[in-house]
Amino acid sequence: MQELPPQIHELLKSATQTHTPCGSGSVVWHSWGSGAPVVLLHGGSGSWTHWLRNIQALVDAGRQVLVPDLPGFGDSALPPGSHDADGVPAPLAEGLQLLLGDARCDVVGFSFGAMAAGLLCADHPERAARLVIVGAPALGVVPKRLVDLKGWRHFKDPARQDAAHRHNLAVLMLHDANGIDDETLALHKANVVRDRMPGRRLAYTDLLAQALRRVACPVHAIYGQEDALYRGYMPALVAALPQGTGDFRGLRQIPGAGHWVQYECADAFNAALAQALAA
Repeated sequence: MQELPPQIHELLKSATQTHTPCGSGSVVWHSWGSGAPVVLLHGGSGSWTHWLRNIQALVDAGRQVLVPDLPGFGDSALPPGSHDADGVPAPLAEGLQLLLGDARCDVVGFSFGAMAAGLLCADHPERAARLVIVGAPALGVVPKRLVDLKGWRHFKDPARQDAAHRHNLAVLMLHDANGIDDETLALHKANVVRDRMPGRRLAYTDLLAQALRRVACPVHAIYGQEDALYRGYMPALVAALPQGTGDFRGLRQIPGAGHWVQYECADAFNAALAQALAA
């Protein structure tokens, strides 16, 4: 079995873990640091480890960093009602009230987590100081699905499973396939086996575009310049975001990065996120 990156174990040692209600179980939160709170919401088939290369930079900048396993992923229970992004904000809002009281926080959402973040900020304007969407789908820009992922659960042979995982990382998550080392593969595998939200469809709608029209706080966007979700459609995204967002503060593209921009080009992403959070 491939070992998970040592950084995961080090971060877990220094984390405070908290459970808040979610359906028949709980949302599992990890937190680090102190200061103004920032909440990081991971992508689909992921967990808090999608932010593995970003947490410490925020802690070093004097922030309290709260990172849940989203409902239905990682160690968190399924959300009640819906098994898609629209079922996630309610248990998150309840958890944040228990963890932060009435304090505002910055909300940063990646991919599926960006949809949840947009809905959270739209439904709870009193909660959000600012919103940063990262590699966000569901903006009504792309007319068709651009990425073909391979199934892996039906394979009995671990080598065939690994081949499918490597394919999926290469066509969706990372621009440079050379970045798919053993640690990255192990991290991805540990996440996808705990995905209990099958059949998600809202990423191919304009759900987030509709939510952003209701968001009152400042909104920033960060994308990998080579994001596979927007191959051939990045100019359309650049044009659409300011039109459909109330207080839009700008889109930052990270050269050489694919969809999982905060992992593939962590230093450049961390700098862009720091600028957004300081704006």
